[in-house]
Amino acid sequence: MSPIPEGMMSGGGKPAAGGIAGGEKRRPKGDAGTRPPPRAALRGEREEAMDVIRFFTLVVQSILWNALQELEQSGFSWGALLFAALEQWQSWAIGGVLLLLFGLCWWLRKRSHEVDSSSDEESSSSDSEQVEEEAEDDESDSENDLGRYFEEHIQWPVQNLARDRQVVEDIVDNLILIFRTILSNSFFPVLQPAIGVGNAFEGWSPREEDIIYRLLVPLKPPRGHAFHLEWGNRGETPARNFCVRVELKCTCRREQLAGEMLCFLHHPEEELRRDQDPSLLHTLCTGSYLDVQKTARWFYQLVQASWVVLPQSSTCRLTMLPSSRSCKFQVTERNNKTHIIEMMFGVQRGNWDIFVSSQNTEAIFTPSTTWPESYAVAEAKFFRHMARQVPYDSFHLRCLQAYARILVGTGFSTYTLKTVVMHLLTTMPLSGWRRRHFVRRMEDIMQYLRRCLEEKRLDHFFFGNERVPEEIVLPPAFQTAEPLNLFQHLVQDPAAHAEAKREYRDLRERLTSLLFYGH
Repeated sequence: MSPIPEGMMSGGGKPAAGGIAGGEKRRPKGDAGTRPPPRAALRGEREEAMDVIRFFTLVVQSILWNALQELEQSGFSWGALLFAALEQWQSWAIGGVLLLLFGLCWWLRKRSHEVDSSSDEESSSSDSEQVEEEAEDDESDSENDLGRYFEEHIQWPVQNLARDRQVVEDIVDNLILIFRTILSNSFFPVLQPAIGVGNAFEGWSPREEDIIYRLLVPLKPPRGHAFHLEWGNRGETPARNFCVRVELKCTCRREQLAGEMLCFLHHPEEELRRDQDPSLLHTLCTGSYLDVQKTARWFYQLVQASWVVLPQSSTCRLTMLPSSRSCKFQVTERNNKTHIIEMMFGVQRGNWDIFVSSQNTEAIFTPSTTWPESYAVAEAKFFRHMARQVPYDSFHLRCLQAYARILVGTGFSTYTLKTVVMHLLTTMPLSGWRRRHFVRRMEDIMQYLRRCLEEKRLDHFFFGNERVPEEIVLPPAFQTAEPLNLFQHLVQDPAAHAEAKREYRDLRERLTSLLFYGH
């Protein structure tokens, strides 16, 4: 539901007692010049001033945090520390003065505009005053807010994600359609429609050169087979791994009714080898378990063999890329625009938005029969849900995009920042994510991360969280589960915690630089 406009939350519409016709006394014509500015405009000025204050508070906090941490770690004297802090202040002083001058000119221009408007127009009723307040509020949101300055100041990557996503989806949909036709009478996994996941499909890819279009292809067992998920390293956090055990099912009754296949369980092996394709156990499994790497190689060969019959093959060039746990390739259009596509595979857990997938893990070595639990589909669904709930000019994706950009080269993953933003989106009013709140929300994200580092705890979004939107279907045990701590390694490794705090200081400096210089 759309948030209530701020202009609707203030002011009355209640007529005064007495007066003419509508119960309101007419204002003398000569009073137009003394009419006070609308309440919405005054609110806008206060909010803009607070945004400037918050921005400089962020700069001051960054400098003080760095200075205190240097004192704590290196044992510098107070004199040396203060001298270092003063040197940093000299570098920021020029930028601060320029921004304050910008703010002053901005305020004067706005006040001049309001005086001109109030001299030319006169409200005839309280209803028209309210409409004017809403118009001023909209102007503040769209023209005179600090967020607009930063939007134009920051050097955002040039992207057309919607158009490029459509190109990728068309290619993948055509591939899946061809594969299903080719494999219709085989005993390979049955491929389901691909699901777009990851930041490119969530709408916040940081840089054009970093975009990878990831899609999850759900697998279902072929005829005469069943999939059973078994825990791998149950209880390990934050990773939760599974194995997909493949079981043969009796098809004797089906064979008698349709005569379309031999039963793998009850027919002699010699007859099966002579008259029927091998079972899934003999193609893509290691022992009784579905093998990720064998599945990836099989899919890789399918893409290579089927590309020539795709409609896009006449206008695009295919380049296969190495990957041991997925099928990764590059498609180049006639205009030399490239799209890197990664097709992962997954088995759905029940009817929930949770899968076990072929995605890479952070472990140095992951067995080929290990399928990590994946929340990528639930996360993509979360961002689609939020897109329908937030204001039209919401900046939550811009916040993610900006942070993903300054994270490059640090030890913080984009998944960490995405988790922080997901928590904030469900704990703060959605009306507070508009463009004019950009600086405040960027600061909130940084402060949330700082608290998590201090407590050595960042809760996984989908475990033990009552604020997960109902439209995301999770196993019942998720809601009552103890939250998984994504910072558990910081608890166990003091050196890693110290390094994370150092990188946090670096991140604060990068954020300040981004806001000041736009890059």
